Amino acid sequence: MSKAYRHEQILKLIRAQRLHSQTELAASLERRGMRISQVTLSRDLRDLGVVKSAAGYVAVPRAGADPAPAREAAAELARVLREFVRDLRPAQNLVVIKTEPGAAPTVAAALDAENWREVVGSLAGDDTVLLISADAATGRRLWRRLREILAA
Repeated sequence: MSKAYRHEQILKLIRAQRLHSQTELAASLERRGMRISQVTLSRDLRDLGVVKSAAGYVAVPRAGADPAPAREAAAELARVLREFVRDLRPAQNLVVIKTEPGAAPTVAAALDAENWREVVGSLAGDDTVLLISADAATGRRLWRRLREILAA
């Protein structure tokens, strides 16, 4: 498994649940099929800027980190959505996004790059993106979030 994949899985876990020890985090990773040594896990947490708080592990932006890249990414997502999206349709825990022909992979890549908590996964065809969330309520929140970006 690559370091980038391992790092992404660690971040997903600490965002999704309260983990208070490296033992808990290692067990959660193992349930995902990743057996990691304590030394590697400690190094990964340091590299990711993850710190332990009263609420569990949290990823903290590095001191002096520039928030501009996050703002630029959000602006880029809004531009891509406004340029290519033609329709949004909620469907239980899914959001179907209709795009210009050939634009679905671009829209899906822009959405995937945002790492929204509401999105469990995405699929892209030629002119359709399917966003998958965990449940119907989350699907509706995701649909509203996308509508707000398109309306701005």
